[in-house]
Amino acid sequence: MGRVHLSVPHMGGREEGYVREAFASNWLSSVGPQLDAFERAFGERLGRPAVALASGTAAIHLGLRLLGVGPGDEVIVSDFTFVASVNPILYLGATPVFVDSEPGSWMMSPALLEEALAERGRRGRPPRAVVVVHLYGQCADLDPIAALCRAHGVPLLEDAAEALGASYRGRPAGSFGDLAAFSFNGNKIITTTGGGVLASPRADWIDKARYWSTQAREPGPAYHHVEVGYNYRMSNVLAAIGRGQLEVLDERVRQRRAVEARYRAALSDLPGVEFMPEAAYGLHTHWLTCLTLDPARAGATRDEVLAALAAEDIEARPLWKPMHLQPLHAHWPRHGGEVSAGLFARGLCLPSSSSLTLADQHRVIEVVRRTARRAAAPARAPAEAGVAFAGAAAAVAPAG
Repeated sequence: MGRVHLSVPHMGGREEGYVREAFASNWLSSVGPQLDAFERAFGERLGRPAVALASGTAAIHLGLRLLGVGPGDEVIVSDFTFVASVNPILYLGATPVFVDSEPGSWMMSPALLEEALAERGRRGRPPRAVVVVHLYGQCADLDPIAALCRAHGVPLLEDAAEALGASYRGRPAGSFGDLAAFSFNGNKIITTTGGGVLASPRADWIDKARYWSTQAREPGPAYHHVEVGYNYRMSNVLAAIGRGQLEVLDERVRQRRAVEARYRAALSDLPGVEFMPEAAYGLHTHWLTCLTLDPARAGATRDEVLAALAAEDIEARPLWKPMHLQPLHAHWPRHGGEVSAGLFARGLCLPSSSSLTLADQHRVIEVVRRTARRAAAPARAPAEAGVAFAGAAAAVAPAG
């Protein structure tokens, strides 16, 4: 038996042909027809202009710079996230302010965001921006968050690195904020092996980000520069992979949702096991299948389950360690933190590849059930346990 990985790339077949076109044309650097086509296709899906970059982190960095973030500014950001959502704030010399999650979605709490904005409004120093993070394939509750930002005159940046293919009230993730950042890292729902996109309804901002991403070189034959730039542009070759991947995104969403449905059907009877809530306001891609365990009821801790899976050569991970618990970021101001800390202490991500086989998924299920020692029911094969729900999940048409 081979190793079961957490989330692996899954090619659709057209990627290799597009890469061959890139090689045949000899456009291999940060310009070329594949790059243009990828940006155009992505922008059409999202409904706003987009620029392809070297990473999702680069997209957040350029997005914050477009919003004028600089030394002395505060940027409100989700506490429960990966560190890449926060580090670009420091790149620009600003201060992050962490806002905890709400239990019903695991996303940024609108109530605590209102508290943070009101507190800064009373001081007469509103934050420069709000960065809301969409996690594990689900959008935050964007209507109240966007309304609060408008009421306080603060721009909103969506960190949609984990939510490509998700939707909120029928609109795709990343189509609500002033800016949105996406990631195509190798473990994401689709990949360019490494890369990202920055999108905005403002075409002038996207043009400016494209300019900055190529070392801010001025037009003309000379290497003439008047602004600081970065080596942040995606290559034409990686964009070729992205073109093929984007064509199978809806299929990948259906496959990831079916994986989660089989896990839910096979494990939800275990005492103390709860799956990530699926909010009624949108489509959750279940990029990663996530659950929490109550040790007193489940008979095992999160770490015991992780260790048991590792012993069987199965890769699983804890949920994100919140920023206020990170030594790098523990000293910054925050609002709440108890919800994200509790999720981290109890939660884990199971193998969720869109190419995960039924046999490998059954291996995962058996280990989780065996480790949750109080479970009395025998393990059920995912093909039996999840067939009805998986069929329903596959019938859901992703927005976008």
